[in-house]
This record gives sequence, structure tokens and C-alpha cells, in this order.
Amino acid sequence: MSSRTLVIAVLLLAVAATSPSVDAQQAPKIARIGYLSPSTPALGSRFIEEFRQGFRELGYVEGKTFVLEVRYAEARAERLPELARELVGLKVDVIVVGTDAAIAAVKRETRTIPIVMAPSSDPVGTGFVASLARPGGNVTGLSAISPELSGKRLELLREVVPGLSRVAFLWNPDVRGNLFDYKETEGAARSLRLELQSVEVSRPEDFDRAFAAVTNQRAQALVLPAGNVVGFANRGRIASFAQKNRLPSMYAQREYVDAGGLMSYGPSGSDTFRRAAIYVDKILKGAKPADLPVEQPTKFELVINLKTAKTLGLTIPQSVIRRADEVIQ
Repeated sequence: MSSRTLVIAVLLLAVAATSPSVDAQQAPKIARIGYLSPSTPALGSRFIEEFRQGFRELGYVEGKTFVLEVRYAEARAERLPELARELVGLKVDVIVVGTDAAIAAVKRETRTIPIVMAPSSDPVGTGFVASLARPGGNVTGLSAISPELSGKRLELLREVVPGLSRVAFLWNPDVRGNLFDYKETEGAARSLRLELQSVEVSRPEDFDRAFAAVTNQRAQALVLPAGNVVGFANRGRIASFAQKNRLPSMYAQREYVDAGGLMSYGPSGSDTFRRAAIYVDKILKGAKPADLPVEQPTKFELVINLKTAKTLGLTIPQSVIRRADEVIQ
């Protein structure tokens, strides 16, 4: 056999030896991400699109490198356990979820699948994580806690409502984060010499009684914290009540302002969900939730509805309007 023939034979044997391993190579795994929204598609889709955009900016392509399994609870808390169980049954790689009730529902179903909070109102207080710096377990993500927010909301209300002295705080005592907000707002009210009226709403049927309490005690303004699914689902009703009774209202989420509320001040929802995408990316690349510190909000937005202000007969000071991130005309 000539040397040339020998070389060719060796090359053919090498190709034959390596080809099975090449054929055995699998295509890159497509990440499956679960997403549980306690809201409705009409309301929750904006946040999901923010997450998608954040994920795309990290180099992922939907349908090629990741798929998103989205489930909506339609503002019905009783559906959360079933939907959480469904996502866990799909054996997704990560589950993104917001609000304490939804996070708790998923956490009850799995101790192994990573859970990214987007966000939790009080992740340590609810027991989702051991601490912000070292979460432990399978849960990490974002916290909505920022102690200065409660005082800031009251300060903004006082700037736009001349002679403000009595404020109604509409909250759900069953939501751990609402309890935190109430205590912080109570302390801020004392510092600002404002009388704070506690009005509890845990179910839709509580609203008539709650509204009567607000009017009977002659509140001059209304404040709502974030995290109460019942309040969020009835934000249009709350905004209509406030307008009808000429009550300036302050919220933690801009969706209330879109529904006719006066002002909102709180963490940016868009920023929260884009940051959630970063957590998912890190986990897919091998990071453990237990080792990823929980982040507190860093970007806040003030939204003002001038149309509502006009209905209430209020003139918003230019000093406040200039600080607004968005003004609804």
C-alpha cells in the first residue's frame, strides 16, 4: 500500500470514528420559563412584554432558545394553587411570579425549581427567603420594599392638597406587604402630623362598607399600597369612588392612575420585569437562587393624571408636575 493510500485510509477511519459522536450531539436545550400572573391578560401582558424584551436584550430568541409558559389567574386568588401546580408539572427550568400570594402558591408546589420574584412586597417577612443578602432555598429575585416610599407618598399628597389633615389608608391585612406599608405609613403620618384612618378590604364585598367608612370619617384623601389583588382588580371602582367624592388619591402602582386615580408613586414596573429577566439568565447559566441576593427597587416613577385633577378641582403645583415621570392629560 502506497503512503498516499495509507493516509487516505487513516483519514477515512478517523471520520468514521468521529461521526457517531457528531450525530449523537444534541441541539442546544431550549429553556422553558414558567410565568404566573395573578392578573388578567389585558393587565398582565404589559409586564410580560417587558420581561420578553429584557430577555431578548440578553441574546435569547423566543421559540429558538426559550419558550414562555404563561398562566393568568384572572385576579382570582383561588386559582393560584392550580396554576402553580400546572407550571411545576411542566418541569419548567425557572418560574417568574409576582405578588406574595402567587409566590407562596408556587413555593408550596416546589422546593427545587428556581423561583424569581417580580416582585415580593416583603420577601423576608413572608418567609420566602432567609435574608436579602443570602436568600437560601430556591427563591430569589426582587423586593418591592423601600421604606422611604410611604412617607414620600404622603408628602406628595400634602403638596397637592392644601390643608390636608386626614388620610384614609385602604389596605388588605391578609397581605404581609400591606402590613409593612401600613406601619411605615402610620409612622410617616405621625411625623407629618396627619391623622391616618385604617380601612380594611380583603374581599370585593368589603368595598361598600369601606367606602362608607371613608366618607363617614370625612377623610380628605385616599392612599392605597401595592400587592392587594382585590384592590387592583377593582381599581376602576376605587377611582370612581374617589372622583365622585372629590378625594385626591395616591397609589403605589400606575395602573390605578390609568383607571382614573390622581397620582401614583412606586417602583417602575418596567424596570422590575427587565431585572427579573437578568435573574433568569443567571440561573439558566448555572447560578443558584440561594446565592443570588434579592434586590430592592432602585428606579421609581411618579405618574399624575391631570384630567382627574381637573375633575377634583385641584391645581397640581408646577413643582410637582416637573418631578413627574409621566403626566396624563
